[in-house]
Amino acid sequence: MNHRQEKDSLGSKKIPSQAYYGVQTARALENFPISGWTAHPGFLEATILVKKAAALVNAQLGLIPPKLSKTIARVCDEILKGKWRDQFVVDVFQAGAGTSHNMNVNEVIANRANEILGTARGTYSPIHPNDHVNRCQSTNDMIPTAIRLAALQELQKFLPTLTQLIQIFKKKSKQLNSVIKSGRTHLQDATPIRLGQEFSGYTQCLENHLQRIQATKKDLLKIGLGGTAVGTGMNTHPQYRKKIAQKLSQLSGEKLVPASNFFEAMQSLAPFTHLSGTLRNLTLDLIRIANDLRLLASGPRTGLAEIQLPAVQPGSSIMPGKVNPSIAEMLNMTCFFVLGLDESIKLASQAGQLELNVMMPLVAYSLPWSVTLLTNALKIFGERCVEGIQADNERCLFYAENSTSIATALAPKLGYAKTAELIKEAIRSKKNVRAILIEQHILSPEEIEELFHLLPLTEVTGSV
Repeated sequence: MNHRQEKDSLGSKKIPSQAYYGVQTARALENFPISGWTAHPGFLEATILVKKAAALVNAQLGLIPPKLSKTIARVCDEILKGKWRDQFVVDVFQAGAGTSHNMNVNEVIANRANEILGTARGTYSPIHPNDHVNRCQSTNDMIPTAIRLAALQELQKFLPTLTQLIQIFKKKSKQLNSVIKSGRTHLQDATPIRLGQEFSGYTQCLENHLQRIQATKKDLLKIGLGGTAVGTGMNTHPQYRKKIAQKLSQLSGEKLVPASNFFEAMQSLAPFTHLSGTLRNLTLDLIRIANDLRLLASGPRTGLAEIQLPAVQPGSSIMPGKVNPSIAEMLNMTCFFVLGLDESIKLASQAGQLELNVMMPLVAYSLPWSVTLLTNALKIFGERCVEGIQADNERCLFYAENSTSIATALAPKLGYAKTAELIKEAIRSKKNVRAILIEQHILSPEEIEELFHLLPLTEVTGSV
């Protein structure tokens, strides 16, 4: 392989001739061969948008020549369209704050821009990674801005997906509303409920989570870009903060505003833990819902089998004909992984010191992937699982009619103690409550018939 020589403050280093990255990226490749994982695509694109916005604003303010600004912006557009992605090679687990990622981006943009202007890679003339691409920026204000922007952009895909899942559950709730079944508490028989009522609970739960997640966007829109190293804005133009927020808003479609306190915007990762926390809470309920569906579909002969989930693939390499709740299992595993990412974000958030949180690269990876993974999983869960759920009406009704807890309706008439004795007798004799009532002449045939008309027992009493 042919090489070129590049220098930085530590000395010279060989760089592959065809590489658009430079010496600082090469050092990061040597220092951090940890995971092989590179930046989340959304975070990379957010970084590129920041670089483009900065180049355009710096030209407006007379800080860099218009020709250089336009060339930098052109390279940014190439990258946003998918070019040169293999040049962003720095590992997720890298130097604190994200300096390695920032310089990888600066070097690639500078080398490609110089190539367009007719100079060789590695010369950094007329465009320099620090003096031009990174002008009026520090890693310390660029990285948290890019995390905010990446999260906002990923939420643009996630929120409609969660909304669609809610609509699927709402539709399914209406479809199943006439299916009477036994309720279960503590995994034991409870009073009757309609399957549609169970699903209405899932629907409302997801709607509540949607509102909580939407509320996190407010803090993400406040950016500290222009604070540079510690929040003072050293080496920036007085109008830079306002103009960069306006330009980045224009490029991204997000209504970004300068932070009210640039020191806080660089010190605290609270907006990221807030979003991650709402995603964590959602995943906990998604796990619960997926587990409910797996339980309700258990069988087909030895489980509850009150519902059937769509068959999406054979379920066993040894047992012919077996079908598993594969989509619900996938959702569980995705949620477990997102919970792990949330734990990483929490630990990173509390690990900052003084003017900077150096653990931002971990958050820059974990937060966008949390949103992306949930977006993909919820889309598949809705389309390939929930939408195709069918109820076994007869089995549901059988369980409801044979539940011992149906006798709860007798308590106002017979009293709690007498009703409890009746239930114990039904369990001991393995007879249903109807049979015991008939044998012991506890109620008239008309009263028994009224008791076992289950629909009224599922009606909601009281009003809000």
